[in-house]
Parts: sequence; C-alpha cells; structure tokens
Amino acid sequence: MEPTKTLNADEQRLAELGYKQELERSWSGFTNFAISFSIISILAGCFTSFGIAWGTGGPVAISWGWPIVSVFILIIGLCMSEIVSAFPTAGGIYYWASKLGGPAWGWFTGWFNLIGLLGVVASVDYACAQFLSITISLFHPSWDPLSLKRVFILYLIILAAHTVLNIFPSHILSLWNNSSAYWHIAGPAIIVAILIFVPDHHQSAKFVFTGAANGSGFFHGSTSGLGWLFYVLPFGALLLTQYTITGYDACAHLTEETKDAALGAAKGIWRAIFYSAIGGWILLLCFLFAATNVDAINKNPFNFIVVAVFQTSLGLTAFKIVMIISTVGQFFCGGSGMTSASRMTYAFSRDHAVPGWQLWSKVTASRAPANATMLIAVSAAIVAIPALKGNTYHTPIAFFALTAVTVIGLYIAYVIPIYLRWRMGDAFVPGPWTLGNKYKWMAPIAIVEVIVACIYFSLPFGLIGIPGKKGFAWDNGYVQYAPVLVGAIILLVGIWWLASANKWFKGPISAVDAPEASAAS
Repeated sequence: MEPTKTLNADEQRLAELGYKQELERSWSGFTNFAISFSIISILAGCFTSFGIAWGTGGPVAISWGWPIVSVFILIIGLCMSEIVSAFPTAGGIYYWASKLGGPAWGWFTGWFNLIGLLGVVASVDYACAQFLSITISLFHPSWDPLSLKRVFILYLIILAAHTVLNIFPSHILSLWNNSSAYWHIAGPAIIVAILIFVPDHHQSAKFVFTGAANGSGFFHGSTSGLGWLFYVLPFGALLLTQYTITGYDACAHLTEETKDAALGAAKGIWRAIFYSAIGGWILLLCFLFAATNVDAINKNPFNFIVVAVFQTSLGLTAFKIVMIISTVGQFFCGGSGMTSASRMTYAFSRDHAVPGWQLWSKVTASRAPANATMLIAVSAAIVAIPALKGNTYHTPIAFFALTAVTVIGLYIAYVIPIYLRWRMGDAFVPGPWTLGNKYKWMAPIAIVEVIVACIYFSLPFGLIGIPGKKGFAWDNGYVQYAPVLVGAIILLVGIWWLASANKWFKGPISAVDAPEASAAS
C-alpha cells in the first residue's frame, strides 16, 4: 500500500473546492503577478491600440482617458481579487459564477471567458507577427513588411513556439513569466529614455493634454460639443485602455500552480492592473510628446500610427531598438496568454463542458495540460485564416473583427461573478483577502463600467462604418462587427444550453470524496 502525505494548506483548500492537486504547484506570488502583468503587456496593447485612440479623440483620449478608465478597471480587478481569494481554482471566473449563481451562470461565463482567451492568443500573436515583420524590414529593406502571407507564416511560427513552451512543466513556465515581468519593467524604461533624449524636439504639454482629434467623420469632424465628448472621445479612451488592460484573470487560472494562492492570486490581479496602468501612462505620454510630425503620422492607417511616431521622431538605430523591445514584449505576452488559455481549457474540460473533455483534461507525466494547449493552438491557427485577406491598406479586417470580441467576451465574463457576489451580499464567505463592506459600492461601479464599455464597443467607429453612407465598405475598418459576433456567441451557447447542456452540465464536478482527503505520494 502506497504511503500517504498530509495535504498542505493550498492542497487542502483545493480539496475543499472539489479538486485534486494535478498540476505542479511551484509558482511564487510574484510569478502569479507576472503572468497577468505580461498578458496586460504595455509593450503590446499600448503599441497596437495607440492609433485607435489617436484617431478617435486624439491626445486627450490618451493622456486623460487612460488614467480615468484605468481607475474603473482597477475597481473591477479589486472585486475579482476578493472572489479569487475565496475560490482559488484554475477554472477561475467560470467556477466563481457556478458557485455563486448556479450551472447556467457558470456555463455562459465559461464560454465567454474561453472565447475571449482564444482571442487574446490570436490577436497578440498576430500583432507580434506584424511588428516582427516591420522589424525585419528595418534590417533587410527588401523584405515586404505588409505582405499578409509573410505575416501569417510568422504568426504560425510564433504560435508554434508558444505551444512548445506551454507543454513544459510549471517551474519552467515560472522562469518564462518572471523573465517577462523583468522585460516589461526594463523595456518600457529604455523606450521612455529613448523618446526623451533622442528626438530633436518634442510636442508641447498643451498638445499632449488638450489636443483633440476626430477622424471618425461623425459630427462633421468637430472636436468639441456633446457629440464629440460623449460619442467619439470615449471610443479612443475605452478601446486603448480596456483592450490593453485585460487578461488579468490569468492570476486565477494559475492558482493551482501558485503557492499560498488565496493571497498570491488576489494580490496578483490588482497589482498587475495598478502597475500596468502607471507604466502604460508614462509610456503613452512619451509617445505623444514624440509625435511632432502630425501630418506625416496621420497619413498612415490606424494600426501603423504608433510605428509612424517612432519613424518620424527617431533615427534608424533608436527606431530598431524600440521595435525590438516591443516585439519581444509581445512575444512574451502571447506566451503567457497561451498559458492562461490552456489552463482555463483544462479546468473547463475537467468539468465536462468542452466537447472531447476526456482528452483536454489530461495532464502529462510532467503535470502540464499539453492536450489543452494543443487545442488552443490549433483553434488560434484556424481563427487566423481570414488574416490572409486584407483590404487596400493591407489590413485583415475579417480577422480583426473576430478578435474584437476579445475585450467584450472577457469583460462580460469578469462582470458576471462580480454581479453574483454583489447579489449575494453578506452571505458571501470571503477568503483571506477581502474588500469588507467596500464591495457594496465597488461592485455596482464595475458592473456599470462594463455595460457602458460593451455599448461603445458595439457602435460603429466612424461614419463610413454605417451602411448607406458615402465611403462605406464592409472592410474599411470602421464597420463594427462585435455586436453580431457576440450575439452569435450568445445565441449558439444559449441554444446549446437549452437543447442539451442543461441536462448534463451541473457545474464544477468534485474529484475528491471529502475535504480531508489525502493524496498518494
């Protein structure tokens, strides 16, 4: 008969929540923080979404919009920190929703979370491929950085690298995420120094903090009045900030690999948001101060605006350094995104929610969810096939439309358990990290913010995004596909629930007989 060992505090709590310790628990609290810090990645989102804010709102959407929206996102994160402290499981927010509201809530939350995480992997890795293509062209001028075929091949190579990385044991991944955190601290600092000292001159503070723009076509291009203030400006502020500061649910998905998870993951979520918000704001302000050749910058499509800022303000060597730092940061970000998505897939599968769950819930001898990782990788490759076709600006609009649901999907998944915890009131049993009575005002603010953001993300970006308007085209980049795609997801997942899943999906399935269960050594 095999000897048994007494469960430690983390394993005991996991047993109380219904699961056996199958994944390798070797992460420190810093590593748990590092994965969300890496997925938020100011070296990714601040670079890839800068152009949207620049065109819809202008500098004020960035200099003022970023810190204001960040405060609301921090409130969302604090609400999530309290819940993860009570339920430190790899299933994360889907598990929370199931326990706080029942199987139906868990079902919808889980699928929104899983689809959102898939979008994170696909969008970040594709952006990384784009930046890598541009960086290659700086060293080899004959390389065509706009070739969608070449970018797609780079995307598949990056995706394959992240797949291989994520089938390694957890302690190897901890080194990756720790290195990523240091890169995301040192990298932005170097870029800030370059943007301060290298350009011959800078923009004025007046331009940075009061400059406005309206490239949407709405309200006759006006940069004043209620229309611009309440319709155009929020697009830039919300899209830049909300797209960048997302994916921090990774701290929850990695709790079963984190020591002292009930405290470490709770702190990891809000700290990742807080430090990213500060670092991102400093970085973005430096972008704005360096954007001196506005006319030349505005000649570029939105996804190349930030590159134009560097190109017009820096010499070739400094330009190369900035691009390398950002590209490597995005590579780190995509790898961490794959880690989070694979753990969510593994956890959702062990509760039988994903077709083929028997395969995706298996772990290797090294205790890594390799099959779940492969599923995410193959799905991300399939989702990216539309990226092979672009418009006249070499922009793969169809692919961007698919990944646009990332923000909406993830934030809907975030807010559902926050609402359920608020509804439960004082009946909620907190973990060691708690908001106390602050949840009573924080939760409603978080709920309203997500509702408002989802409404904006469902509206057309510009006048030519409305059918029948002059200049309209389905692939012009201003048409908003998000409400259609999100609606389709709700419809399909809802039909699946009503037709079948409600009969067999009962939420988290206990894999242990009792809280005091022992594990074979």
